[in-house]
Amino acid sequence: MSAQERLTDALYGLGWGTVKKLPEPVAVRLGRTIADLAWKRRGKGVLRLESNYARVVPDASPERLAELSRAGMRSYLRYWMESFRLPAWSAERVKGSLDIKDVHYLTDGLDAGNGVIIALPHLANWDLAGAWVTTELATPFTTVAERLKPETLYDRFVAYREGLGMEVLPHSGGTAFGTLARRLRDGGLVCLVADRDLSASGVEVEFFGDTARMPAGPALLAQQTGALLLPVTLWYDDSPVMRGRVHPPIEVPEAGNRSEKTSVMTQALADAFATGIAEHPEDWHMLQRLWLADLEPRPADGPSGERP
Repeated sequence: MSAQERLTDALYGLGWGTVKKLPEPVAVRLGRTIADLAWKRRGKGVLRLESNYARVVPDASPERLAELSRAGMRSYLRYWMESFRLPAWSAERVKGSLDIKDVHYLTDGLDAGNGVIIALPHLANWDLAGAWVTTELATPFTTVAERLKPETLYDRFVAYREGLGMEVLPHSGGTAFGTLARRLRDGGLVCLVADRDLSASGVEVEFFGDTARMPAGPALLAQQTGALLLPVTLWYDDSPVMRGRVHPPIEVPEAGNRSEKTSVMTQALADAFATGIAEHPEDWHMLQRLWLADLEPRPADGPSGERP
């Protein structure tokens, strides 16, 4: 483990161990202070966030983009402050922390017993939404997590999410898809963050006027298992309660081969995500490259673009 990896692991451990012990107003102020300091430094993440917002709000002035990126960093740090404190929240606190529209799409799908896939972008706090599902709906679910370095940091994230009632599978290793499919065939719930995939298997979509890649997994799982595929978008307002919306199901097209159907369904997901992001751009925590036009040039036999 490198010195940088040890430091990263220690900082996350400090967050989960310390932030949850702070009085809530102190934690809120701390998150906002860290966000403002990071924003003023104008590091790579902030500049990338601003560049991404420029695609979402193409007519925004430089001043407006700066306002958005500052609000975006505050939203991002709100996510982290909430996440560090979430394991200490009571069930009643979790239940009261999300107000979601059209949840009947989800509950009706679960009642039908055919399995449900929820696909979300990096909007607001998807971990809080997951905790709400396991408490308010009393429904456990399965998700995947990217293997992080060091391994101890990955283990922290897995333990954190398992503590919220989630089954967490490693993204790498090749077995996650089969396990997800089995859970869905058993009538279970699968939740996937699905707005970025720079791998060769990513599906090209039109997203805010340019081409990006998003994962094929949600559409493929829906086709193979008959599960309902539901986009969900989340956002913050000025209250402590997060807001959300369950969008109408993404239907499997009747015509076309598997690849063609996957392309159509993934584009429909992207369109639903774009609706939520356009309404609340400051809550989209995309501090990385996303659009293909923004990726670094690569040699023909080299690695593809930027690692997620």
